Amino acid sequence: MTFPSFFLGLLISTLYGALFHIIRGGGLGRLLFYLILAWIGFWGGHLLAGWLGWRFGMLGPLNLGLATILSLVVLVVGYWLSLIEVDRTRE
Repeated sequence: MTFPSFFLGLLISTLYGALFHIIRGGGLGRLLFYLILAWIGFWGGHLLAGWLGWRFGMLGPLNLGLATILSLVVLVVGYWLSLIEVDRTRE
């Protein structure tokens, strides 16, 4: 993978995280949380597509199709899991 394709993937995944933050809202901590989730999902999807040999939505050397899908799935699941509250009053 070339540096420009890595930079493009980083830019696209950052855009996914920022757009999710605009939609769901939250403070600076939530923005960082969404960015990290988007990066993990995007690069996980890219690597998974390469490992499986899938060529869906290719953009140069980037497996953009599965990377986008997995990035969105990780964002939604991470958001959903972050809504869980722990009851600390029960002993």
